[in-house]
This record gives sequence, structure tokens and C-alpha cells, in this order.
Amino acid sequence: MIVGVSHDRVMRALVCSVAASLSIGAATRAGAQAPSRDAASFTLEQMLDYPFTGELAAAPRGARIAWTVNLRGVRNIWTADGPGYEPRQITSYTADDGQELTNVSVSPDGQFVVYVRGGDHDANWDAEGNVQPDPNNSPAQPALQIFAAPTSGAAAPRLLAEGDEPVISPRGDRVAFLKNHQVWTVPLDGSSPARRMFFERGQSESPTWSPSGDRLAFVSRRGDHSFIGIFSADSTPVRYLAPSTSHDDAPVWSPDGTRIAFVRLAGSGGAPETLLDLHPRPWSIWVADAATGSAHKVWQSPSTLRGSFPTTAGQANLSWGAGDRLVFLADLDGWPHLYSIAERGNGTPLLLTPGAFMVEHVATAPDHASIFYNANTGTTAGDVDRRHLFRVPVDHAAPVAVTQGDGLEWSPVVTGDGRSVAFISATSSRPPLPTVTSLTDDVGRPRVLAQSLIPATFPAAELVVPKPVTFRAADGTTVHGQLFERAGGAAKKPGIIFVHGGPPRQMLLGWHYMDYYSNAYAVNQYLATHGYVVLAVNYRLGIGYGHDFHHPAHAGPWGASEYQDVQAGAAYLQRLAEVDARRIGIWGGSYGGFLTALALARNSNVFKAGVDLHGVHNWIADYRGLTNQQLQYEKGDITRALDVAWKSSPVASVSMWKSPVLLIQGDDDRNVRFHETVDLARRLAKAGVPFEELVLPDEIHGFLRHASWLAADSATVSFFDRQFRVQGAP
Repeated sequence: MIVGVSHDRVMRALVCSVAASLSIGAATRAGAQAPSRDAASFTLEQMLDYPFTGELAAAPRGARIAWTVNLRGVRNIWTADGPGYEPRQITSYTADDGQELTNVSVSPDGQFVVYVRGGDHDANWDAEGNVQPDPNNSPAQPALQIFAAPTSGAAAPRLLAEGDEPVISPRGDRVAFLKNHQVWTVPLDGSSPARRMFFERGQSESPTWSPSGDRLAFVSRRGDHSFIGIFSADSTPVRYLAPSTSHDDAPVWSPDGTRIAFVRLAGSGGAPETLLDLHPRPWSIWVADAATGSAHKVWQSPSTLRGSFPTTAGQANLSWGAGDRLVFLADLDGWPHLYSIAERGNGTPLLLTPGAFMVEHVATAPDHASIFYNANTGTTAGDVDRRHLFRVPVDHAAPVAVTQGDGLEWSPVVTGDGRSVAFISATSSRPPLPTVTSLTDDVGRPRVLAQSLIPATFPAAELVVPKPVTFRAADGTTVHGQLFERAGGAAKKPGIIFVHGGPPRQMLLGWHYMDYYSNAYAVNQYLATHGYVVLAVNYRLGIGYGHDFHHPAHAGPWGASEYQDVQAGAAYLQRLAEVDARRIGIWGGSYGGFLTALALARNSNVFKAGVDLHGVHNWIADYRGLTNQQLQYEKGDITRALDVAWKSSPVASVSMWKSPVLLIQGDDDRNVRFHETVDLARRLAKAGVPFEELVLPDEIHGFLRHASWLAADSATVSFFDRQFRVQGAP
């Protein structure tokens, strides 16, 4: 947890993924008469027995795609090629060992899939000594490794090197990657050992090959500033592009390899800004000559809150379009939208995607003439809480829907031959699977791949269809949520509020594109079909409802204004005829754990039990800013801000906390300090508040093992069953 510097930095430091841990010992709440459960017939283990499709990639040429599958914690790589797209598994991992498969890419000739095994790619910081996660408690220390798997499946994957973020050269002969914050290279065929590609004084990031594969651009982090560099040969000095005191980022080569576009933000420094106010974060787009390093500014954002650097998926999403147009994402009209601008134009960007919706995952077509993206809009009621795919030309605002209906689609990639778009799709009852749609012959007829991976015992037919609902917070803010309830049963049911983490997240009307929230969706489905009414609250700070909702005033440590939305959700549940207003529970992880703890601390009269997964409990616990010499003279509003941050912390209200809570966390959490749970447990014990613990040794924030999720989810359901005396509870 990081507090200080700025509101945006605090929020970015808390981006969530998942978490958990266990050890039990507390009281069961006496409650009202037990309701009839009228439950579905499936078990929680069956509910969690679903395949999750994570990363999806396409070969730069031809019609081959590859993707990752996680089934019961066993992760593998699959591939398929057009036009038939018959799936086949090309790796043979068999254990629920908690080793991620990430950074998937396909070689230009389609013959190899390169990927990374191991690590924690959602972490806010590295573990001491950069030790990789070991949630399986293996005596052998895990490593972060890069592999190349033949797509033929004829041979086992080849270990190329230890490292991360591999990028295959367009020539298909070698792979650049990061190791110890430097760029290394290794032949794709593994014919010689990896070596450091070049020396540079900063910390290297974002290696990016030129279209011809003869040069490599990268970001050089230098602390309070950063440069874009180009490496071309061992005998040629690294060239830095228009170096300045700014932070330069996101280099993108022009299709002809002569220029590089990049993003520029102000360097770190200057007089401290107030912490309790929102401040603009202006940015600009530059283009540099790759041969000389000279650069010119193409576009400058307005110095307004909506003109600030975007914080949704992919941030600026900068890319080159046909006709020397640059495409980027910005919130200029209050929504994350795509714009394009001529490299040598008049500085006025063209809005490509008008409307009250959010553009999220973005992909450029091979010919650079159009952009594919997913957005929370469409022709079906409730699409604000779904995702559908669209295509738009880079030079005029003419979006066309690629998918529609009551399903969800995301992560588009266009095949190298330009004939198909692959993506991941789900519904309210079917978990995420790879899907392909033709862009030529059978437009609008998506083909879902690998459906045989869904076990026969998975209870798809018994799941409820969540309903989109809205309600108003005390200050008048409209809040969206998804209501899960199973019809039937005469007795009133307990109500459960679910609060997501992040906080830049949005729960959806179906399975989620993040594995953490697919797990949460599964648990909410199980609760709803086994005796509860569940409301997932999309509180302010989240995405999907515009810039101002995503960036509210006085949120988080600076006032927790978003807590009003949680309170409004509880009031909504209490008004439902089928809900027992005396039995309202709450659960969530990471930032959702913070809001769970805050609800129990401030309003035990409303929230009668809660499950807090790796939540933040004390906003000032890690603050060290007062030792900074500058703050002795330039304090800004630091004294008042620290007071507000303390009062916005759950631990500030422990004296009012009465309701029982289950605390869950892995002790190798690299997003929220494990001490947050240790400290809260000691405070609750002293205050006489009943609590239980589930601690998972060596697990991270977003649990890596299926067994860990099953333990945490089982403990969550069991805890609520006991607290609310749901029939059939132990």
C-alpha cells in the first residue's frame, strides 16, 4: 500500500487481481429464523470447475491463433489455425502448481508459440530478492522462464532463457526479453545461450522491434524522467529520441520503420500538489525520426481533468493507422474513446467512437486501415454492463458492430491474413472461451472454440441470469449493479453485497475477462442459487460509466466518497420483499476488502457479517513522506490530508465494529501488505470483535492455485451460512 504524492498514484498502487488465506476461530451470530434454502443441486466444487481462457494472440502472418487455458489450476497453451480452427493443446502441464502462463505470442511463420511460465504479473512490487511465487510450497525454488512451444505439438516446449516480456523479431529468428531490468536476446531455436543485448544506465522496459527486425526501441526509466532509446548494432551507440526532463513512454514504430510515435508526460518534481483535490495530468503525443532522433509534437492534451492521461486498459493505446494517422485513446468528451490525428495535421483530433460508452481492449488490423475494439454498448438492454466488439476506420467515425446480443466479447486480435478476428467470449452461464468470426464470408456468425473443455458436471443450466439494476447514493450519484436471485421459496433470504477490487473494475452481466472476477462471479452465482440474494455494486472509482464516475472527488484515502454507493446498495437490498433486511452481509477482495472492512467498522447495524480478502485497512500505515526534507517547507495540505486518510481507514472505526468477519490473505501478497491483515486481527482481538482467519502460506494477492481459491471460496460460503443460519450449513 502506498500513500502520499498524489491521488492517482495511490489508486494505481492498489490495482487488484485476487487474494486469500485461512485458520478459524470465532463466534456464530444468533439470527432470525432459518429460511428454506430451495437450493440448486450442484456443489461449490462443481461451480468452480470451469475453464478460464486468459491471453489470446495471433500470428503476424497467416491464420494461426494461440491462447491460454486454466482448468482446475492446470495451465496450458492451445492453438488453432484457419479456416477450420480446430483446437489442439500444445503443452502438457498437469499440476495445480501456481505457475502462470503469460506473455503469449506466435512467431511470424506460425510455427512456435513463445510464452512465460511463472511469476506474478499483477504485482505492485517484487518480493525481496525478486523471488518468484511458490504457492505450491515446493522445496525447489521456482524461476521465471521463457519457453518456445512448437505449434505442431511434435516436441516438448524448449526453454529459451530466464526472463520476462519476450518479443519475437519480425524476422522470426530471435526473441528480445527483459532480465534484471535490461534487454536480453536469445535465438528462437535455442541454438545459443541468451546474452544481454546492450548496456544502458536506466531500467529498460517495453522492448519493441522495428517492422524489419533490424532495430529495437525501448523505454529507459531514469527515476524522475525517462527516455525512448533505439538500439541498432553492437558497434553503434544507442540513440535517444529528443531527450528531455519528461517521462517518455509507449514507443510505436511507423509501418515503414522510419519514425517512432510516443507519449510524453511531465517529469516527476515541482511544488507538491494538494492531496485532497483532483489535478489535471496533461500529456502529449510526439513523433521522432528514427535516424536522427529529432522529434516534433503532434498533439497536446488540454490541461483539464478530462484531458488527463487515460487510466483505463492500455492507457493511451497509441498506434499507427494507414495514411500516417495516429490513433489514440483519451477521455476528452468524458468517456474513454478512440481518436485519430494526422501526423502532420493541424493538431485537432478526430473522434472515431462517439457515444456514452467506454472503449476498452484495442487491436489494429494488419493493414492499419481499421481498429477493432470492445465497448460497453450495443442494441441489447443492459449492454452498459457487457462488452461487444466493433470495427472503425482510422480516418472517419463509422463504427460497425462485429458482435451483439446478451453475451460478452473482449480481447480482439486480427489474424495475420486479415480474414478473421479472434476474441474471447462468454455468457451469463458459459465461462470464457476463444471465439472466431470471419471478416469475409460468414460475418456475424461467431464460432466458439474448445467447448469440450467445459466439464459435463458444470451446472450451466442451473445458473441465474443476473439483472441490471440502478439506485442512488446519498449525494444523488446513480450507481449500477447486478442482482443475482433465484426464484422460489416462501421465506425471506439473507442479502449479500459484493464489492470488486481495483478499484478500476466493472462487474458484468456474465463471466468476467479477469480470472479474479470470474471466480467472484462463480461465487455470487453459487450464493444466489443456494439461499441468498446477491448484489454486485459497481461503486464510483470503477470503470464503464464515464470519466467523472471513474475519477470522483474525495474518494479512497481522501474521504472514501465511494462508500456511499455501498451503503446505497445495502439499502436497495433491504427494500426488496424477498430479502430479510436484518441479515445483510458483504464480501470483497483488495479494494473490495477495504470497503468490506469499512462497512463492518462503520455500519455493523446494517452489515451483520463480512468476508474481507486482503483488504487495505490503514491508509497511512506505510506513509514515509514526512521524512522528506522538502515537506518541511512545502507541506501543501499534508497535515489535513493525513487526518482525512486516517478517518477514511477501517481501523479508525474499530470501536464501532461489532459484526463478525472472516479475514483471508496469502502471506506472499505483493499488492497489499500482509501486515494489513495482521494489524487488523490484533485490533479486532483487543476490541472483542469475533473474527476468523484463513491464511495461505506463500500465496500471492490473486491466488495462483485452484486449491487456494476452492479453500477461500468454501470458507466464504461456510462463514455466511453459519452467520445467517442458512439451512444445511454446518
